[in-house]
Amino acid sequence: MMDVEILSRLQFAGTIMFHYLFPPLSIGLGLQLFLCELAYYRTRNPAWEAAARFWTRIFAVNFAMGVSTGIVMEFEFGTNWAAYSRFVGDVFGSALAAEGIFAFFLESGFLAVLVFGWDRVGPTMHLFSTLMVFLGSMFSAVWIVVANSWQQTPSGYHIVWHDVQGESLPRAEVTDFWAMVFNPSSVDRLTHTLIGAFVLGAFFVASVCSYYLLKGRHEEIARRCLSIALPTSLLFTILAAATGHDSAQKLVETQPAKLAAMEAHFETTDQPTGLYLFGWPDAEEETVHFGVQLPYLLSLMVYNDPMEPVPGMDQIPSDERPPVWLPFQTFHVMVGLGTMMIGVSSLACWFWFRGTLLQRRWLLWTIVFMPIAAMTANQAGWITAEVGRQPWIVYPSIQDGVEMIGLKTADGLSESVTAEQVLSSIILFGIIYSMLFAVWVFVLNHKIQHGPESVDALLEHKRRTHPGSMSEQFQRTGKSHGGDFLEEDSE
Repeated sequence: MMDVEILSRLQFAGTIMFHYLFPPLSIGLGLQLFLCELAYYRTRNPAWEAAARFWTRIFAVNFAMGVSTGIVMEFEFGTNWAAYSRFVGDVFGSALAAEGIFAFFLESGFLAVLVFGWDRVGPTMHLFSTLMVFLGSMFSAVWIVVANSWQQTPSGYHIVWHDVQGESLPRAEVTDFWAMVFNPSSVDRLTHTLIGAFVLGAFFVASVCSYYLLKGRHEEIARRCLSIALPTSLLFTILAAATGHDSAQKLVETQPAKLAAMEAHFETTDQPTGLYLFGWPDAEEETVHFGVQLPYLLSLMVYNDPMEPVPGMDQIPSDERPPVWLPFQTFHVMVGLGTMMIGVSSLACWFWFRGTLLQRRWLLWTIVFMPIAAMTANQAGWITAEVGRQPWIVYPSIQDGVEMIGLKTADGLSESVTAEQVLSSIILFGIIYSMLFAVWVFVLNHKIQHGPESVDALLEHKRRTHPGSMSEQFQRTGKSHGGDFLEEDSE
């Protein structure tokens, strides 16, 4: 017997996980693109311009995929989750309207200048457009994360009961917009999400550049881009660990059930609580099979005190406990991959600083595959956050001393949708998304294999499109290889 709730959750999870392949990469590439163009703006070296033009084409492909796959989820709110949409409509309406006004129009408005304006506007205007597109992509994430965080830690609202066809139904209405925006988890979740996107973008650029160096292609541009991508990958992997630590400290106050599920911590004791490296949680027996645990570490992470015990799952009513196995595994996958990325970026930066990175071909090949690790970590973090808040789709909370009701996932479904309808749409979405993914991989691979324009080709293009504008200094700069921080690698 098919269950409409399970199928609806699987459908939404599948569509949003597919969509979430693209926004983090767009945000991360936006930062790398802006830094490349800033280097060109400061030096007027056409090698940097060639790099920025190349990453612009990659960014445009990914941006188009993100927009097209994101629209589907908004329809799912109405088709599969009508009761949920009615409950959160006032809150989500304001947040999504802000996204449209402050983010989407900003990003899409300047995207045309970014993509098509290289030979039509000056360097200052083009740099400004690149910055606006980058900020627009971040602002879009801001409002989506704010809306999602409100579900996890609601604030700035009250419950109003409305009569719908003779039935009294609750609806959350905003009473304080900024309290809703700055709910208890929004800042930590937003910074962690954006930093995860910056990590992905840095490793994506480093991956492509490492591939070029291994194949002996586009070496000058690859080295220049690596001089940006490697330090930023190290910076943001460290910051990801720091913001993740802050989030864990907030969870013990706002969502202790999620924290207990992430660590399969079933029983509260008066002893310090350890942190599992890995294991196989068994919720029925309330134990972790094959588990290896580091003593005191969870207490230290949560309270900055290795002797303070952490509340367990037994403190949560049985009908409000989340699943344990999946949040436990995805949380540990995220942490493990994050630790690995810190190690790889540290090694890469060390050998880059010493000028011997090209001699470590094994490390360059490792960097080539690091975007898979970064993408997986982003997906694992999302799964941990969403599955860990079950069975609630909107948590109950206390506002101005008044206890507000929440909304369980099972109560957010559309009454008129059947399991057969959801299953058929899952199959259709699976086919369409598989085709879209194949097209995305094909186009992306084609552009990467083609690579950026050579400096000579770019200069010739400028001579044809802007005759007489090529100064002797610009031509000399175009032939220069100065500023190549990895030049010692070629010796």
